[in-house]
Amino acid sequence: MGVDLLINNKDAFATWGVRMGDGFIEAIYAPLPMKEVIENKSRLQDGKKIIIANRKIDERDLTLTFTLQGSSPSDYITKYKAFLNEITKGEFTVKVPALGEEVYHLYYTRSQSFGFNTARTFSKISVKLNEPNPGNRE
Repeated sequence: MGVDLLINNKDAFATWGVRMGDGFIEAIYAPLPMKEVIENKSRLQDGKKIIIANRKIDERDLTLTFTLQGSSPSDYITKYKAFLNEITKGEFTVKVPALGEEVYHLYYTRSQSFGFNTARTFSKISVKLNEPNPGNRE
């Protein structure tokens, strides 16, 4: 079986027990936002002038959902802490081999939601992230 998700070039499941959660592919693959066009309104002219040429991609905020599982409560806690440390220490990369060779450069901004099972071996974590330059996918 192939690797489904790479975080900082590490197999996310083998390293932290992490998989992509609901809506992950849709969120990361969504169309990119564009920066505002340049506008000029003059009282001397009808309407406004806009410059559309050479538009640029804007940064984007996205929410990604991960699932995390451990073989026991202690294994889960170890993986959970290591995973959070990995994504909160600065910029990190995400690659989904099924989508191609694109590498997403992201940084953590905050937690969106969290819940885990009663056995404390599985959780669903949604996090808010920012992609400062979606034009850089190398």
